[in-house]
Amino acid sequence: MTKRVVHIVGTGTIGEPLIGLFSSLRDHFGIDEVTFHKRTPLSHERAKVESLIRRGGKLVVDEDRVDDFERLGHKVSFTHGEALERASVVIDCTPVGNENKPRYEEVAGPKVFMAQGSEYGFGQPYARGINDEALDLTQRFVQIVSCNTHNISVIIKTLAADGDGKLRLARGRFVCMRRATDISQAKGFIPAPEVGKHKDARFGTHHARDAWGLFKTLGYDLDLFSSAIKLNTQYMHTLHFSLDLERPITREEAVARLRDNPRVALTEKLSAALVFSFGRDHGYYGRILNETVVPVSTLHVSEDGKSLSGFCFTPQDGNSLLSSMACALWYLYGEDPAPRLEGVRPWMFDEI
Repeated sequence: MTKRVVHIVGTGTIGEPLIGLFSSLRDHFGIDEVTFHKRTPLSHERAKVESLIRRGGKLVVDEDRVDDFERLGHKVSFTHGEALERASVVIDCTPVGNENKPRYEEVAGPKVFMAQGSEYGFGQPYARGINDEALDLTQRFVQIVSCNTHNISVIIKTLAADGDGKLRLARGRFVCMRRATDISQAKGFIPAPEVGKHKDARFGTHHARDAWGLFKTLGYDLDLFSSAIKLNTQYMHTLHFSLDLERPITREEAVARLRDNPRVALTEKLSAALVFSFGRDHGYYGRILNETVVPVSTLHVSEDGKSLSGFCFTPQDGNSLLSSMACALWYLYGEDPAPRLEGVRPWMFDEI
């Protein structure tokens, strides 16, 4: 029987918790082996690498770096080329997925290659709970969309759909208020809010473009536009949404829809610090795995019921982690991974 091997490229803000999740849930997922590639040997990251190995991950390095890693005391299990050939699933968690794609195209073994975030064009876009029915398992390249794109998409699908699931959205406008850096990053912090450019004539920023791409796989051509501003905080991304609906909705109905979606967490907290603190204390690697956290008191519905707006928090990379796991299981088993994903339920919350 062919081994089920998940290979993760990168040990940063997405790679590190993903290695931990797959290693911890290896038996539950039916995975035989988890390998992870680290490019640069760094003495100050020795403890992190050893922790990932203790969790069950196997270290993979470039062939010309084996001696450097071993001098740091690490056990190297495979070179990167060997690991790619052995893998069933490859998840690229670096910011250069598209640059790495030509090398992946030369490898015949893996069932799927995934890239994270704004790697537009890497492959078919995917977000768990948004376009599972459109995921084509014959295509080997998948773009796991960014955490803010997840947030935009789940807000649309939850609040702008009829009872039969058909979207009734006339227009969606979004402002992504992004944290400056992750708490694991010591560089790149900014002293004051920094506004972003609208580089896309139709969509503004890549967040709306990528959400449009997700829903395009379901046959929709939505009117979406997003803006972005980077804030001088390390806590969480915050999203403001404004939806114009084709059919009216009451505030009570909107709250009920949010409450009934298991990928949405509701909260009375209005501070990103408090939501982030909850994730730190109760999440996995500090991550809440829901796609969004909605402060219910910010939800506003117009008098005619056709305009709906509010704020919500983006749970760091938690939603991208969930989609990465779901996509891997889709390709490994060829069926909806919902039963196996019950293993991550402890880090998904109805209320925060």
